[in-house]
Amino acid sequence: QVQLVESGGGLVQAGGSLRLACVASGRTLNWYTMAWFRQTPGQEREFVAAITWTVGSSSYVDSVKGRFTISKDNAKNSVYLQMNSLKPDDTAVYYCAAGTRSFLGVFMGDYDYWGQGTQVTVSS
Repeated sequence: QVQLVESGGGLVQAGGSLRLACVASGRTLNWYTMAWFRQTPGQEREFVAAITWTVGSSSYVDSVKGRFTISKDNAKNSVYLQMNSLKPDDTAVYYCAAGTRSFLGVFMGDYDYWGQGTQVTVSS
């Protein structure tokens, strides 16, 4: 089993920044990709960004390109999401995900393990 624990969420004004962190524990040797998704009430969980564990290739949903940056620290078994120029539309619960597939998946089904989520609220 793999456990993922997110942190770093909170309340921020529009234009501000937050940095989310996800620490993984358990069986981590077979990971290929980690990702961040987000979800608002009544909506499906939406892909935000992903990064491969070895090479470090990354992808982003168009709405966050140029504002968010996904990164990783292999030694700490951690992945991060730096969020700048935040907008009220970024308000959501953000989830960390880990998958054993060797591609940058954008669907929930591409990932095997999920964290409990951390709330991000951006005020206007």
